[in-house]
Amino acid sequence: MRYLKPFPNKRLKAYTMSEILVVLIIIGILSFLALPYLLSVVTRAKSTEAKLQLEHLQTLEKSYFYEYSKYTTDFDELGFVQEKLVTDGQDARANYRIEITSANNTGFTARATAVVDFNGNGTFNVWEINENKVLKEVTKD
Repeated sequence: MRYLKPFPNKRLKAYTMSEILVVLIIIGILSFLALPYLLSVVTRAKSTEAKLQLEHLQTLEKSYFYEYSKYTTDFDELGFVQEKLVTDGQDARANYRIEITSANNTGFTARATAVVDFNGNGTFNVWEINENKVLKEVTKD
């Protein structure tokens, strides 16, 4: 069996600390440039939650109307459950507070208001829907 001696004089190929720092600085600059675009993508993705919840609420209201010939503001009568809001603590997932702002024999209006400012500009996203399933963004974030 042959014994191999280590080669202390042989240099290994590697990056220097300054090369690694330059690469990290370049990555940081690119991330800083891409951040405004990514914030708008995050806002659009999270607003999907509001749209889906309002469309579900509209379906429940329509079913309630077919049965009772009127619309209601009571979530219990509809069977709608508001998810726990992310501002309420652990195990909370909802970013929007859902509410029925008006309801009568001929129509209703429901609103989803964001409880989190997604892009940090101080404006909270608001969506509304009516009995005809007309969904509109009232306040953009």
